[in-house]
Amino acid sequence: MTDPLPRTNTLSDRPISTPVARPSRSPAPRAWQRMLSGRRLDLLDPSPFDIEIEDIAHGLARVARWNGQTIGEHAFSVAQHSCVVEDIAVHIKPDLDPRWRLAALLHDASEYVIGDMISPFKSALGVNYKAFEARLESAIHVRFGLPPKSPVAVKTLIKKADRACAFFEATQLAGFERSESLKLFGAPPSGFQLTIDPLPAPLAQARYLERYRVLAEAVGILPGADAWHTE
Repeated sequence: MTDPLPRTNTLSDRPISTPVARPSRSPAPRAWQRMLSGRRLDLLDPSPFDIEIEDIAHGLARVARWNGQTIGEHAFSVAQHSCVVEDIAVHIKPDLDPRWRLAALLHDASEYVIGDMISPFKSALGVNYKAFEARLESAIHVRFGLPPKSPVAVKTLIKKADRACAFFEATQLAGFERSESLKLFGAPPSGFQLTIDPLPAPLAQARYLERYRVLAEAVGILPGADAWHTE
């Protein structure tokens, strides 16, 4: 049977078109952190101009080594660890240039932002984390008058001092047997003795700042007003 009524081109006869997706207008996630100095550090593209030693010292004094799994009333802070690493580096190489002594003190400075991840976890995170850490370390170096990357010999020396400090920390604070620490970190340098007494955060912060100022003067960094100085 034929349709008695002629068909007309109505809206209902037209194909339904697929809606066009509109780009999202939601703001990008925040990628900066406000520091107590008032600086706002872009975590993805850190600028040396937004880095202050007071922020570093404050943060590192409150970041615990070994994820806080150490004996004693106070955690062993990255700030105190960094001071010891500089001491060990100078013990290994007594004529170490002040610039590289400063590099030793700052070797974990990026952890004032990203924390102290234990080595096995860093390895698991892979290249992206290491690239981010390297950018932040370079910005810190430039801020304090150092080359963005330390010479290979200097990095090797600092790593040796870092591992020696880890040996003492492992055996004295973190519950490792000496034999296990020797396998993991190697023997500390001959003649260097260390008894670790974890400091409260304010004292560790003050000690870190004191070492920085001594080394900065030796390097020839012009002293400036502290970031938190308000007078």
